[in-house]
Amino acid sequence: MPLTYARKIVEVEINSATDNPLIFPEEGLCLSGGNFHGQPIALAMDTLGIALTMVGNISERRIARLLDEKLNNGLPPFLIPPNAKRGLNSGLMTAQYTAAALASENKVLAHPACADSIPTSANFEDFVSMGTTAAQKAAQILENTEYIIAIELLCASQAIEYRGPEKLGKGTRKAYKKIREVVPPLKEDRPLNPDIEKLKTIIKKGTLLTN
Repeated sequence: MPLTYARKIVEVEINSATDNPLIFPEEGLCLSGGNFHGQPIALAMDTLGIALTMVGNISERRIARLLDEKLNNGLPPFLIPPNAKRGLNSGLMTAQYTAAALASENKVLAHPACADSIPTSANFEDFVSMGTTAAQKAAQILENTEYIIAIELLCASQAIEYRGPEKLGKGTRKAYKKIREVVPPLKEDRPLNPDIEKLKTIIKKGTLLTN
């Protein structure tokens, strides 16, 4: 798995001696080497970014399916509440816009930074790993994907209102209850940003994974 691979590489590198040269004062040694090169981290971060992008892509497609009355098996279009006036309420339509925008941004960010290199120091540093850029991109993709999944939770919990929470399994019922502790059902249009931020917080804290 990409996460397992990335964790292993980071743990190895963070516990490695990557100075150049390596100084051993007790032995009076000064050894030059290539241990400073950050390619292992760059590859791990690019791989992680690509994997997270795929998670976001799949989540966004589930969101789109939930909102599309042609695909959602009888749910209201855009999950607009039944008592809300059509035309004045758009339900969760714009939430999918946000998820789609973030998924599209992730696709751009997923381009591997390690595939590039710009020599520096009068060509002395002739091949640069671009590991810092790869890590920054992976962090941004992670945050974007957290928002996408938060939007999916928002849409899924609203869909459950129509299907009936009593039909949920043991695990999904617990997740639903935790979502409802921070976000109430949508009865008419309201600003969705506070809801999405609250759901992103419980994703980041791992609240949904605790008993």
